[in-house]
Amino acid sequence: MSRNSSFAAQLCGVCATICEQCATECENLQDSHCQECAAICRQCAEACRQMAG
Repeated sequence: MSRNSSFAAQLCGVCATICEQCATECENLQDSHCQECAAICRQCAEACRQMAG
């Protein structure tokens, strides 16, 4: 992103997709650390979407 790569938005979009998928999987588990992971992954996905533009 700092070099204005033409792939930056695509990479951020892929990151958001991966984080969302991780969150979905973690939400299926009952352990508190899994639920915390899911919440953090959702936050990461949102940040990636914002960076993607």
